[in-house]
Amino acid sequence: MKIGIVGLPNVGKSTLFNALTKNYGADAQNFPFCTIEPNVGIVNVHDERLEKIRVAVNGAKVIPANCEFTDIAGIVKGASEGEWMGNKFLANIRESDAILQVVRIFQSKDIIHVHGEVNPKNDIEIINAELILADIETLTKKIANDSRKAKSDKDLATKVITLQKVLEELEKWTLASSVALTSEEQLHLNDSHLLTNKQFVYACNVSEEMMDASQEELKEILWLTHQNVQVVPICAKLEEDMIEMSEVEKKEFLDEMGLVSTGLDNLIKASYDALGLQYYFTAGEQEVRAWTIHKGDTAPQAAGVIHTDFEKGFIKADVVNWKDITEFGWWSKAREWWKVRLEWKDYIVQDWDVMLFKFSK
Repeated sequence: MKIGIVGLPNVGKSTLFNALTKNYGADAQNFPFCTIEPNVGIVNVHDERLEKIRVAVNGAKVIPANCEFTDIAGIVKGASEGEWMGNKFLANIRESDAILQVVRIFQSKDIIHVHGEVNPKNDIEIINAELILADIETLTKKIANDSRKAKSDKDLATKVITLQKVLEELEKWTLASSVALTSEEQLHLNDSHLLTNKQFVYACNVSEEMMDASQEELKEILWLTHQNVQVVPICAKLEEDMIEMSEVEKKEFLDEMGLVSTGLDNLIKASYDALGLQYYFTAGEQEVRAWTIHKGDTAPQAAGVIHTDFEKGFIKADVVNWKDITEFGWWSKAREWWKVRLEWKDYIVQDWDVMLFKFSK
C-alpha cells in the first residue's frame, strides 16, 4: 500500500511523516517548500494481536503488515501548470494508491500559513482544483490520441466515450472518484491514472484539545459532510513528541488524554479502510506475520500474497480465530478443542484469521 502525503506548505505534512516513520531526515522547518525531494518511509502497522499470538505459539519474532508513505513537496496554486515543483510533485502522486491530504485546523501565531489565515475548506479546494486541472490535461491528451485509433477499434471507441464522460464532470470541478460509473467504465478509466480517481483520506492537524473530535464534527469543519471519505483527527506535533516515549509511557499518556489509540494508528487504519484492505495472520515457531489482502479475498488469493505457487496449488486451509490460538497456545491444542476449521477455495478470509495453507507442489 502506497500513500502520498499532500497538502499546502506549512500544514504539518513533514512533521506527520517524521512521526510516522521515526525518520528525522525530513526537514520540517517553519518555512514554505522545505520538502523538495520526496521522502519515502516504510511504516509498520501496529497491532497488539501479533505479540499475543507470538507469545502463545512461542514464535521467534513478529513481522507486522506495513505501508509506504511518501512526503511530497507542498502544493500551491499553479502546481498543475508547473509552478515551483508542481510537475514533479504530481508525478509522485500518480505513483500512490491513495492520497492522504493533511489539512491544518490548529491556530498558531508562531507557524505561518502560506495564505495568511487558517481556512481548511479553502485549502482543500486549492489542492483539489490543482489535481482536477492536471487530470483535465491528462484526459484531453489521452482522448485526442485514442480518438484517432478508435476509428478501427470498437473497444477503444467505447473507452473514449467513458473518458469524455469523466472529462465533462472534471470541467464542473467534480473529482473523478465522485463520478457515477459502471464497473466496466471504471476499468476503462483505471489505466489513465487520474489523480482524483484515487481514494482520499483527510488528516486534520488539530490542537491537543480537539484530539477527541468526531468524524462528523471534522467533516462539518471541512465542508465534507455528505461525502463518503475517511477523516481522522491528528495532532502531528504531539505524535512526533511521543516517538521518544516507551510503550508504557505512551499508554499512560493516552489514558491521561482519554484516548484509546494514537492518531497515527487511527490514520493507518483509515488508509486501510479507504483502500478496502485488511490482513490475516500466519503463526509458527520461526515467525508470526500479518499479510495484507483485499477485503473479500478468498483463501487461495490470500495464500497467493505469500507466494504465487500457494495460490496455484491451493488445496485447503486450516483456520483458527486469533483469540482461540492465544487461549489454547498452539495449533494442536486448538485442534483438540475443535477450534480449528477446515476451509476450501471459496472461503472469504477475515481479519481475525490465523491460517495454515495446504497446497500441491
